[in-house]
Amino acid sequence: MHHSFETKGELSMLRRRGLVAAALIITGLVALSGCASGDPLSTTNSNTAGEGSAGSDTIAIGSAAFPESEILAEVYAQALEGKGVTVKRSFNIGQREVYLSALKDGSIDMIPEYSGNLLQSYDTNTTAESSADVYAELLEKVPSGFEVLDQSQAQDKDSYNVTKEFSEKYQVNSLADLKNVNIPLKLASNPESAEHPAGVEGIKRLYEVSVTLVPISDSGGPLTVKALLDGTVQMADVYTTSPAIKANHLVTLDDPENMILAQNVLPLINSSKASAKITQVLNNVSAVLTTDDLIKFNTKSSGSAKESPAAIAKDWLAGKGL
Repeated sequence: MHHSFETKGELSMLRRRGLVAAALIITGLVALSGCASGDPLSTTNSNTAGEGSAGSDTIAIGSAAFPESEILAEVYAQALEGKGVTVKRSFNIGQREVYLSALKDGSIDMIPEYSGNLLQSYDTNTTAESSADVYAELLEKVPSGFEVLDQSQAQDKDSYNVTKEFSEKYQVNSLADLKNVNIPLKLASNPESAEHPAGVEGIKRLYEVSVTLVPISDSGGPLTVKALLDGTVQMADVYTTSPAIKANHLVTLDDPENMILAQNVLPLINSSKASAKITQVLNNVSAVLTTDDLIKFNTKSSGSAKESPAAIAKDWLAGKGL
């Protein structure tokens, strides 16, 4: 959330998967100049040069600063390379506001995204919640010069988690139950959670619960989980596909008000790079990518037998026949 609210960053609202206060940056997004041949980072190339040659496709792919995003970027990159596309990798860029700026200045041409977080970065007042509604609105809200391709079934959403002991002691299984807790509540999450619609402000607005943010910039990673387990905080924003939830017997709180909207994985791409060939390859990936795949990605990328994003992507593509 992986992601957010981002990246996964990101609630990936807040994932990965981070959260984003990128709306200010995004309003100024303009079409990136791109070229099917030559330097993919150049912002002075023609938009049309090389479009006629199927073998001349080049693309610069970025990723956010969390493992799932890097694995997804590798999946896209290797799938494209398998079809003869030249790929430049610029991974581990940062949270959403940072990589959207990289898209704007032409440093990258494409990045894995999460539908709900991305939509909220364009429209903080969106009321869309379901996958279909979020995607339909996203198609309209992406700035000129950019587009999202097909979304996958895979979702990686932010989720608010408490320890099993806390859940049992205070009878908390839902964000709504927090109103009955009589101690101050602290939340470990990315700094963007301070202003995100699904962050501390959203909890206050929808659930009438005041929570103090303890900012930890690892998108629900080990430091966030440690803060929860050692009692520094009572709640932690952890992506739903994180192996840490099951491993530590955490209780993911229900969200009856649908504060955290749908977060389907999909590519955000510079329109000048969305050739028929590149679009088809990326859509083929989205057609078979599932949430279970994301959980497996994250499991393989953690622990003592940690695998590289490149190896994880290669195995997945081989297994899917892509």
